[in-house]
Amino acid sequence: MKTILSWFALKNVEGIGNHFFKRLIDRFELPEQVFNASDEELLEVEGMSLRLINAIRRHSISDRDRKEAALAVQKGYGIVTLSDPEYPPLLLGIADPPPFFYVFGKLGASAENIAVVGSRSPTRYGISAASQLSGDLASLKITVVSGMARGIDTAAHEGALKSGGRTVAVLGSGLEQIYPSENEKLFHRIAENGAVISEFPLNARPEAYHFPIRNRVISGMSLGTVVVEAGQRSGALITARFAAEQGREVFAVPGNIRSFKSSGTHKLIKAGAKLVENAKDITEELPELIQKHLAEKKISSFQKGAKDTLPPLLPEELAVFNSLGPYPVHIDDLIRKLSMEPGKLSGILLQLELKGIVRQSPGKLFSTE
Repeated sequence: MKTILSWFALKNVEGIGNHFFKRLIDRFELPEQVFNASDEELLEVEGMSLRLINAIRRHSISDRDRKEAALAVQKGYGIVTLSDPEYPPLLLGIADPPPFFYVFGKLGASAENIAVVGSRSPTRYGISAASQLSGDLASLKITVVSGMARGIDTAAHEGALKSGGRTVAVLGSGLEQIYPSENEKLFHRIAENGAVISEFPLNARPEAYHFPIRNRVISGMSLGTVVVEAGQRSGALITARFAAEQGREVFAVPGNIRSFKSSGTHKLIKAGAKLVENAKDITEELPELIQKHLAEKKISSFQKGAKDTLPPLLPEELAVFNSLGPYPVHIDDLIRKLSMEPGKLSGILLQLELKGIVRQSPGKLFSTE
């Protein structure tokens, strides 16, 4: 505990932010060596001043820090610092990595990570695309990183877990303040098959300003960031911006051109993000270390029309199925499009629902699963 308390103490020194903290560790390796360094040695660090040296000399370990460390031990949380071998290697490469963060689960030190993020209020299409894409990535031994928020983030974690893969959640709150609260079970499932991490104190609440801070970690520990569904002002676009600034790949899943919930992703594609239809579109942009897993793996597409996954269908059933897509269509529009009697069409739609390939939404709206 004494060792981690020195990290807490250096983090609390006024005037030392994440960027300068990393510079000190690059030079001295450990906080204890920073505190023990001479004034001359400290002044060798770019940006050091006599004011900062005086602040370092006045450092102390507070009772709050001792209680925080004790609570982490009590709850079984790990604390990973910049000098730990488990610290995400890609995250070390950004300008302002967290000096340390709390871990629930097993993080590992793999760099084979892809971030999957998006809207908190997605369409069924967005949820389906995020889940399938994440599942395919996880099946390739790629760790799916997201923020455990409602919507796309949750679908990404669920998709990775469903395929038996690893996933990491980066929170915008402390580990003792699970947000959103309905994801408590997911929180524990992720920890069993990966890790939940946070740079915020254990009881930190999910303040609005925390989320852009955590977004740089999501992109920073990943080779690339995939935005599945996002409006013009979505926080997922902040993650994509961080990814670009960090020199990482940016990917976007196209959506309905009439849907405002895809306007942000389409803006990314116009700006040069790679359009993604399946996991292979992502992996072919990544190092050979990732691509080697593709050799004997089948990559599915979340586009409608993957006929090899359909159950046997009669010609009329196939015609109705082909007229549907991921976005709901009203039955009256189907009647006009197919020139089919309402009663007959209703019967076919019911059969397709029973076969699990068509979903009915309130208001007589139908879409593919």
